[in-house]
Amino acid sequence: MTEKKNPIREVDEEAHKLVQSLLDKTKYAALGVKEIESSIPLVSRVAAVWSHETGLFFSASDLSVHSQCLQKDPTCSIMIGEPGKGDGLAYPRITFIGSAKRMANDNDARADFRSVFLQTHPKAAMYVDFLDFGFYPIEVERALLNGGFGKAYHLDKNDLSYLFKQTQN
Repeated sequence: MTEKKNPIREVDEEAHKLVQSLLDKTKYAALGVKEIESSIPLVSRVAAVWSHETGLFFSASDLSVHSQCLQKDPTCSIMIGEPGKGDGLAYPRITFIGSAKRMANDNDARADFRSVFLQTHPKAAMYVDFLDFGFYPIEVERALLNGGFGKAYHLDKNDLSYLFKQTQN
């Protein structure tokens, strides 16, 4: 009987470079939360940003369903990586698993998050200061990296520590 080969690769320099590249290109993401009434997964598209100073975060209005879900249960996943032409599954993407809590509007770090956010999303200047608009830093626990066909990695908090040096909440 032939032994089944593990499709998950060891985390190496190639994986680290790919994660960094995906984070550097982040503009939008698919956010997965648990629906309030049913705990059924709910996925929304959000404007997201990453920097060494802020870590990975997204923006949302308190009026959105996904924000209301996160108020009840902050556990979430967020997938970044945009497909190009042809087979969308051939393009790299990463799903970060963790939790997201809304940053208070009076948090001293909000100005830094706002600045970083507007560098990536300048048109958000029209609404970024609305009271219902907030930033949600992701407290990353682990990640699943798919670098394209045959390039799968599981990264733990230790593997990601060089990217997420500070506690984000």
